[in-house]
Amino acid sequence: MFYVYVLWCADKKFYIGYTEDLKKRIVLHKKGLVISTHPRLPVRLIFYEVYLNKYDALRREIYLKTSKGKTTLKSMLREFLSNLL
Repeated sequence: MFYVYVLWCADKKFYIGYTEDLKKRIVLHKKGLVISTHPRLPVRLIFYEVYLNKYDALRREIYLKTSKGKTTLKSMLREFLSNLL
């Protein structure tokens, strides 16, 4: 299985990533062992998608990191975000 995941960081921004072991990767993020999220702790897993094909997951991760992808993500998570902001 291949996962695309979204974290909500302390700086009130998304972190979008890809992994083959979601549980392990989230633990690494929360312990501050991932360079890109270490200064943005604490982080919270708010969304993930599961793919059977690695390349589909990577394509989705790349899309979600674009302006259009972030807009889509905000629309999908509208209710969650409205409770935070």
